[in-house]
Amino acid sequence: MPLSRKIALGSLAVSLIVLLIKGFAWYVTGSVALFSDALESVINVVTAIAAIAAIRYAAQPADEKHPYGHHKAEYISAVVVGVLIVLAGVAILHEAYKSLLAPKPIDAPLLGVGISTVATVLNAVWSAVLIRQGRKHHSPALVADGKHLFADVVTSAGVVVGVGMVVVTGIQVLDAVIAGLVALHVLWSGWEVFRENSGSLLDETAPEDQLVAIRKILADHARDAIAFHDLRTRYAGKVTFIDLHLLVAGDMTVARSHEICDRIEAALKEALLETVVTIHVEPHDKAETTDRRLASAS
Repeated sequence: MPLSRKIALGSLAVSLIVLLIKGFAWYVTGSVALFSDALESVINVVTAIAAIAAIRYAAQPADEKHPYGHHKAEYISAVVVGVLIVLAGVAILHEAYKSLLAPKPIDAPLLGVGISTVATVLNAVWSAVLIRQGRKHHSPALVADGKHLFADVVTSAGVVVGVGMVVVTGIQVLDAVIAGLVALHVLWSGWEVFRENSGSLLDETAPEDQLVAIRKILADHARDAIAFHDLRTRYAGKVTFIDLHLLVAGDMTVARSHEICDRIEAALKEALLETVVTIHVEPHDKAETTDRRLASAS
């Protein structure tokens, strides 16, 4: 089983444990702020399931109907996660509004805060694992899940402080106010996850630092070629797709131009790990596009 799928399964197990802990904290206190925290944990479970499904589907090899593979499944999962987080934020905001109109006293607040703190620490450790491993293995689904958990950590810390303020001040309406602030934070984190991953579904180009590295590799390894143009890149999960036009002398043999292409492709795959490279070779005297001279590519 791939490591990314094992991590996703671990995320589901952690999310279920945290949900039970936070649900118990809400049960013993009746706090709407702790209820909002528990509701977000329900979304954590859903997003963990979505990540498992996306990682498993994205790992399938290319087939006749999907010749470029299934890598974008992870981005679709991440976008769905973003939408679910936003919906959770709306639900929390609704509960906070109802509590604001009719505030209720909190039962056993210290016990509830203690229970919630255990869940928050567990989430903090696991969110760091998810984000680190997701970036290491180029898994958008794991990164999105980790960022959502980190948002949960922040909101949980705010809830603990808020419940403590209710106990100290005796102002019951603060419970609803804290829940409302949690809802706004959840809405923002959901939007961020959606925004970051929806662009990848539209084939955004590689970041500028990677483009600089690609151009340098072309300059270093395209010896005997004249220039290149129409360099295009895009991401799809773990894979970076690169295509370009390579200009060579009109009298160069097919075998020689193919050797240059092989050298470029090998260098790109060594530097960028998982890549799919497509190079169109054309004689320089037939080029119709402004080219980039290899001497200046670095």
